[in-house]
Amino acid sequence: MALEAVDPALDRVALAVVGLVELRRTAAAGHALADMVRIDGPQLRPVAGDSDQAQAVKVVARAHQTLIWERTRTFQRLRNTLREYFPGALTAYAGLELTSADALELLVKAPTPDEAAKLTKQQITAALARQRRRNRDQKAASIQAALREPQLGVAATVTAAYAAAATAHARLLIALNEQIDVLEEQVSAHFLAHPDAEIYLSMPGIGEVTGARVLAEFGDDSTRYTTAKARKNYAGTSPITRASGRTHAVHARHARNDRLADALHRQAFSAINTSPGARRYYDKQRARDAGYNPALRQLGNRLVGILHGCLKTRTLYDETTAWSHHAALAAAA
Repeated sequence: MALEAVDPALDRVALAVVGLVELRRTAAAGHALADMVRIDGPQLRPVAGDSDQAQAVKVVARAHQTLIWERTRTFQRLRNTLREYFPGALTAYAGLELTSADALELLVKAPTPDEAAKLTKQQITAALARQRRRNRDQKAASIQAALREPQLGVAATVTAAYAAAATAHARLLIALNEQIDVLEEQVSAHFLAHPDAEIYLSMPGIGEVTGARVLAEFGDDSTRYTTAKARKNYAGTSPITRASGRTHAVHARHARNDRLADALHRQAFSAINTSPGARRYYDKQRARDAGYNPALRQLGNRLVGILHGCLKTRTLYDETTAWSHHAALAAAA
């Protein structure tokens, strides 16, 4: 709480009052937690006993994902700023992606329409060459032509202010890109050092980064999930069924670990291109009129169950074993 400095004596009294209020809040929270343990103890889940390796993976995987989310937010701010005074830049750099190093370099070099129109083809080609772009001459000519198109007529003072904001966002994106690459190396190193990494990497649709995120959120305590259903419920992939009288409805779980849900969604998306069994299962859900996301969520739910079995038995993923039940049902039909 911020206090305005008027009289030192009054400040000390005010700070003492604030301290007492915070202490009472802490005491009340502690009392509530004690009652929960005393009354509802059997219903509470014990803290998972994850290993130090798993905790290390969790730290770097979450930090890496947070930086990626922050990059997305910063990109959106940059895009909205350019729309206000220089929408031509969005068109010119569309083929490069605005978060790429060469597009950001050119934007920092020439953040205003007038400066961008003066960029030479050699300058643009040099930026593309540093990122090893193909067809650099053709792309440089296209970018130069787009930057020399008529732009919005914004006052020079306002344009300069927008340019300063855009440059700040662009420099921040450059720094985020660098740190994301650095952290990705740490994610891979910590994940590959974990004894469960081989099992995770054997699963379809899982690479080093996705595997690190899934391992980080599930943890490696072998006693935490007693059944595959318990793991699915924690992942938020298993549906919730509500029935009352003649009504019966199946809903997706919205109270869930968003980091884990995002990683499992990415795994399911990749799995349909690498695993024939996963593809058949996904197509089966779509044939039942399930939407794109519900079908991927059901596939992710199935993959979580397979992962649980592999971790429990300490065996690698096997395509035939994982989908044998569904293949038998399809053959019988």
